[in-house]
Amino acid sequence: MSMRRIRFSLFLTATALAGPAAAQVSNVQLDELSVETTRPAAPVSGTISGGAATSGGGGGPSGITGYVARVSPTATKTNTPLIETPQSVSVVTREQLNDRNVQTLTEALAYTPGAATEVSGFDPRFDAIVIRGFDTTYTGIYRDGLRQIAANLTIPRIEPYGLDAVTILRGPASGLYGLGSPGGILDATSKRPVFQPFGEIWFQGGSYDRYQGNLDVGGPVPGSDGTMAYRLIGVRRESNTFLRGAKDDRLNIAPAFTWKPSADTSLTLLGEYQATTLPGTAFFYNDPGFRVTRYYTGDARFNDTNQEQYRIGYAFEHRVTPDLIVRQNFRHSGTFVDFKYVSINSINDSRTIGTRSTGRLREALHQETLDNQVEAHFTTGPVAHTLLAGLDYAHYTFGTRAGFGDAPDINLLTRNSGTQPIPSPILGSTARQVQDQLGLYMQDQARFGDFVLTLNGRQDWVFQASRAAPERALQRQDDTAFTGRVGLGYNLAPGLVPYASYATAFAPQPGISVVTRKPFKPTASDQIEAGVKYLIPGTNIQAAFAGFDIVQSSILRTDPTNPVNQIPTGAVHSHGFEAEMTANLAPSTNLTLAYTHLDIRYLRQTSATGQPLDGNFVSGIPGDSYTSFLTYAFPAFSPLRGLTLGGGIRYRGTSYADDANTVRNPTVTQFDALVAYDFAAIDPKYQGLRAQINGFNIFDRTYATCQYSYCYRGAPATVIGSLIYRW
Repeated sequence: MSMRRIRFSLFLTATALAGPAAAQVSNVQLDELSVETTRPAAPVSGTISGGAATSGGGGGPSGITGYVARVSPTATKTNTPLIETPQSVSVVTREQLNDRNVQTLTEALAYTPGAATEVSGFDPRFDAIVIRGFDTTYTGIYRDGLRQIAANLTIPRIEPYGLDAVTILRGPASGLYGLGSPGGILDATSKRPVFQPFGEIWFQGGSYDRYQGNLDVGGPVPGSDGTMAYRLIGVRRESNTFLRGAKDDRLNIAPAFTWKPSADTSLTLLGEYQATTLPGTAFFYNDPGFRVTRYYTGDARFNDTNQEQYRIGYAFEHRVTPDLIVRQNFRHSGTFVDFKYVSINSINDSRTIGTRSTGRLREALHQETLDNQVEAHFTTGPVAHTLLAGLDYAHYTFGTRAGFGDAPDINLLTRNSGTQPIPSPILGSTARQVQDQLGLYMQDQARFGDFVLTLNGRQDWVFQASRAAPERALQRQDDTAFTGRVGLGYNLAPGLVPYASYATAFAPQPGISVVTRKPFKPTASDQIEAGVKYLIPGTNIQAAFAGFDIVQSSILRTDPTNPVNQIPTGAVHSHGFEAEMTANLAPSTNLTLAYTHLDIRYLRQTSATGQPLDGNFVSGIPGDSYTSFLTYAFPAFSPLRGLTLGGGIRYRGTSYADDANTVRNPTVTQFDALVAYDFAAIDPKYQGLRAQINGFNIFDRTYATCQYSYCYRGAPATVIGSLIYRW
């Protein structure tokens, strides 16, 4: 999360309501493809981590081998091969999440093209994601195909151990999903029950006194005759961080239950409770001239973000006929945050004393999301159609209270603030916001010969009401928008598909003009993308190359004629290209390569002081980035059998530290490492026992990055050791 967004959110919280509008013969193999069973009669395929793959609509990717996924419903809400999808899609599978021992959602995207996850340095409080230069934190994160709503500083956190996969769709997606970021969406697929007994336990320990235990168990319900299955996932962590006196504690419990009375009908219930304690601030004091100091602004006595959240929902699917499927996905969730922090506002000339202030916010967010779908398959002459029609609804209520005060000065030489207590600020009155979104969409995937034409369109209605305080007047804002996508792919040769597409997106902008007293119109975005995808026949090697051009218009900018007013006449232009390859070369031997070139600039924009920014680069977004990650498992005939070695490179090119483009961020290259050993290589009686060590930024590269004129520190070297047992 950028410092500018943090400061803007705090300002709005203090004066008015803030927050953007704001998925009996059996064979089971862990972390590989396939769970198959003759009961129920229809085969169930997927990974042991993910359970039954549905026909789409939040069921997650399928056809998975190692790091390679062949099919994903995210881009079309139907089970569509990735090479037939006329837009860029990347899948991070469960095996990749395991190998890299991913601890946060942002870490999951560290090796994905087009995604930037360290724009604001090390900040464990939020899953802050930037795709193709656009923030997706508030409107672009989905769970099981349903939007995960966020508002102000209340951003639901996703525990990656509870996921089967993470899918990234790059580019506008409003034609199916409604309001959203032009950069794309991220869809996290929850682990689901499977009809086969299994279990997994992880014990972890690492840097900064990190201790963690993971549990994943499940299988068929005894006595259900193979029609019911359950799953229980748990995570308990106690840890410090490199931020002085800051914790990273978590408790996560996620039960799931599937009822499959026949091959044509399934109902899966998904639940979760999570409690986390994180630092109240991740910031270091900045000196003039874009220099981040080593003075951490937090104080252990008043520096906690305590967040509790829960969710309960279901995924229902019924196959009426072989060519007609109906689905309904629903989720209710709540997130509650108590956010306490201390800031260093200034430092005296001798750099011995820091003057400080405090802040506290208490926020609550309740949300319901519902998606109804009908999928039909039919032909008209030589054309085969997959038709999808849907009606979805999202509702949230959000409330926030904030207070700000003073804290005792701190001696910067001794890091001692004395024995004087830090008083908690008095909270102001509650500001509230309610939003309802209703969307009606339709899509046709038409196959004729070697061509695949994808057309979708959607009409949205968004209704929003805000009240900054009980004594303030109610403000209403209603928006409507039509969005869509058209894409065409051609099967040039087996596994080789060039494609082109055009897609649009929109997002409401809360607030009203101080001049016209009318609500701001939504932002509008459109993208042209063209590329080629290749799945080498007979292998698990796939590659993709895409060029894209995105323009987002109607964004707010400072009125050049009235500095206290904003006008929706700004625009941003993002264009570039991405290249990606994912390969499973042998069991537990995988390779990912990703390169991104991105040029994102303001077409029309002014700074807060009225300075024109037209033609300037958007700060903090690297122009070039490269990542690669390789794992190699020594074969059974090798004297080193059982040993797996892996490593990764993450290169981030230069970017500007400020929107005025006066100072550049330097390049940063980091290295990660993996060493693992399967003890079954010693004796079969140790089958399922594995030791693993993961290192992140192993050469301890010290670096900082700046965006919107504020600078952040990156994470130092971190090592986590794991002992894993699977059965």
